[in-house]
Amino acid sequence: MFGKSKNKAWKQLESIYKHFAGTQMKDMFAADPKRAEKYSEQLESMLIDYSKNLINSEVMAALFNLARERGLKEKIADMFAGKKINTTENRAVLHTALRNRADTPIYVDGRDVMPQIDAALDKIRDFSEAVRLGRFTGYTGKKLTNIVNIGIGGSDLGPFMACEALRHYWAKDINCYFISNIDGTGCAEVLNKIDPETTLFIIASKTFTTIETLTNARTCRKWLVDALGEHAVAKHFIALSTNKEEVEKFGINSDNMFAFWDFVGGRYSIWSSIGMIIAIAIGYKNFERMLDGAYAMDKHFTETEFEHNIPVILALIGVWYNNFYGIHRYCVIPYDQYLRYFPAYLQQMDMESNGKSISLDNKYVDYSTGPVLFGGAGTDVQHSFFQLLHQGTEIVPTDLIVPAISHNEIGAHHQILLANVLAQGEALMHGKTEDETIAELEAAGKSSTEINRLKKYKSFSGNRPTNTIVLRKIDPYSLGMLIAMYEHKVFVQGVIWNINSFDQFGVELGKKMALNILPELQGMNRNTQHDCSTSALISYIKKIRK
Repeated sequence: MFGKSKNKAWKQLESIYKHFAGTQMKDMFAADPKRAEKYSEQLESMLIDYSKNLINSEVMAALFNLARERGLKEKIADMFAGKKINTTENRAVLHTALRNRADTPIYVDGRDVMPQIDAALDKIRDFSEAVRLGRFTGYTGKKLTNIVNIGIGGSDLGPFMACEALRHYWAKDINCYFISNIDGTGCAEVLNKIDPETTLFIIASKTFTTIETLTNARTCRKWLVDALGEHAVAKHFIALSTNKEEVEKFGINSDNMFAFWDFVGGRYSIWSSIGMIIAIAIGYKNFERMLDGAYAMDKHFTETEFEHNIPVILALIGVWYNNFYGIHRYCVIPYDQYLRYFPAYLQQMDMESNGKSISLDNKYVDYSTGPVLFGGAGTDVQHSFFQLLHQGTEIVPTDLIVPAISHNEIGAHHQILLANVLAQGEALMHGKTEDETIAELEAAGKSSTEINRLKKYKSFSGNRPTNTIVLRKIDPYSLGMLIAMYEHKVFVQGVIWNINSFDQFGVELGKKMALNILPELQGMNRNTQHDCSTSALISYIKKIRK
């Protein structure tokens, strides 16, 4: 039984918070010149500095006690061993098996799944290299250089983010496109840019029934058939799916169907055949380096004591803010243009996983679970929502991510970028007092009247937490490490909150209701009952569309 009223460690943290609230980070830094060293961890070339947080040794010790009380070590072992920790769907959770570079056996229902995973990866390697080298060509014999991924959710966000993050590694003659939204504009804009003879479409749908994906796929199929004929479909479409019957009915050769498994959830599927477009774009060896990086983080996560375990530390600090400070949001800012879609990817990973209100005990929770996540690329966002981060009434814990070395070292660009990320962390922590503001305005020659008018506007409360994550460079290995780090952070928080991080029933309700509304919009008579607002909106839209 879990609940804040029944949990010893939780009560201990509530007690600590009562006397810790109001503590100033800058005072803790002044009192401890080794604070940054004490609250930093390094894994290979990845450094995580979490010293600019509202924590001390007492807080962290209590958080580690909470993790132990919740049985985190055992829960980690259960996930990696293939136990069915996705209890609502009775499934194992084994995206980690896809990057098991040790190739040790992992069992589900008494069967080692590694041989089928290895076979699937071999098939991805062979096909991706055949496309890159021109051995698998289009219907007219031309090389396939336009690769279009048609998917939604985890079948789009993961590969899209990774392809953009690793754009530096793309083959020079390959272009990647993504269609996800049911809005026809998504199809139209991509189809207007590509040539049927040189285009390969990847349909990413496990069941081959997802309405958005299949609607987009059929539109693309018609476009191709109109240009090249029905027989071209088998040479220009492949499927990432398990539904052989529907795949073949679509016109795709089942040899070009790439499977994945029920133990791999959509938002964790980037390591599976869903990563096909990544392997084509950057080459299979680089795709393997992504797997290697994720495996390095997996080993760290499973083998390192909590006190030095990066995902565990980040997760527990998030719990501290969410459940004791009452801060139900956080921000992720990559200071790298290649990573600009990383926050959107994390939104699904975090909010779809932990946006839950029912515990594993089948009860409504009486505490906050998953926070709201937002973000964007620095320095762009410094000129948008950073005003709120610095001077808003809401505190927003923030992760700052930056590579020490850029792929594009042009002039002083990267040094300026690095200076900005370091300055933002310092400014959010330190702030600027009214006395400091007054001194600054006096030095600028402002009158006393002007100073009195401006001193509050130009002051900053500070004491706003950040984690700074420094990578050597954004490459396949470091990206794999970074993704796996956040995967495990989200999992740890789900364990602490006693929720199932691996189902997503909240995705389904609105989509099912849309199927009832669609016939009405198409002019069919249905007796579906709606609220008066929805009925009026249906009538108005039908009137406009006439």
